[in-house]
Amino acid sequence: MAVDLARTAARAPKLRTRVHAVARRAPIPIGRRLLTAAVLSWFALMVLVPTCALLRAAFSGGTAPFFAAVASADARRAFGLTLGLAGVSTVINTVFGVAAAMVLVRHRFWGRGLVDGLVDLPFAVSPVIAGLMLVVLYGPTSWLGGRLDGLGLRVVYNWPGMILVNLFVTLPFVVREVVPVLREFGVDQEEVARTLGAGRWTTFWRVTLPSIRWGLAYGVTLTIARSLGEFGALLVVSGNVLGRTQTTTLYIHEQIESFSPNSSYAASVVLAGASFVLLIGMETLRKHLSIHEHPEN
Repeated sequence: MAVDLARTAARAPKLRTRVHAVARRAPIPIGRRLLTAAVLSWFALMVLVPTCALLRAAFSGGTAPFFAAVASADARRAFGLTLGLAGVSTVINTVFGVAAAMVLVRHRFWGRGLVDGLVDLPFAVSPVIAGLMLVVLYGPTSWLGGRLDGLGLRVVYNWPGMILVNLFVTLPFVVREVVPVLREFGVDQEEVARTLGAGRWTTFWRVTLPSIRWGLAYGVTLTIARSLGEFGALLVVSGNVLGRTQTTTLYIHEQIESFSPNSSYAASVVLAGASFVLLIGMETLRKHLSIHEHPEN
């Protein structure tokens, strides 16, 4: 009996490979083909065609003007500010996002449903409105903003305001990626670890964090990508001061308004390329590690 089971287990990968091969050779229904064609056509119309148009416009004069526009002093300052803002916002929202997900999944308290709903508020509220709310609260004519200005801490039209509004628009990503993973993971392994004498921090680092790593990684990636592309809220809050509070998206907007489209095209390609590399790189890494962790699949 044991020998038969061993032989069956040894033949399982080959049988699975044959099933997959037969499935690939099976004729695809016409309805499925039409649906696939429709989805791919819509994707090409909404993403691929505009991307190709942008690349064509950016490189219409050759590579030399493109790299010259990217390497200009104003563009480099805007890129640096964007990266710094994205880095700070991502670190803060990663810590807060994991903590918020743990509270929403593991704890029960009055108002939990309201808090769970408010997490998605940045998805529903326009970024321009978010920036305006911050100006009303921390602006120089407001009570709180005037007090802070008197203490030498200027929030609006400065770095603190840009960080706050960026934190607002990127708030949901880590939370919404980690919450379903935590719910599926459950609490059994955490309780076993505590029963064996592990403390809360040890349980979190050794048990909980490895279980949510891919949800957390996706949330962080989406947070970075969203931070790189934020425009509306920063336009209201930053003041768009060249060399001080001008991010890459604001730089692109100013170049368009100044009738310098080549610079805006070049900066747009770099920004879109960075987000694309982040997302595709994360998906590729996940699949690569998944193959090594589960080679039988």
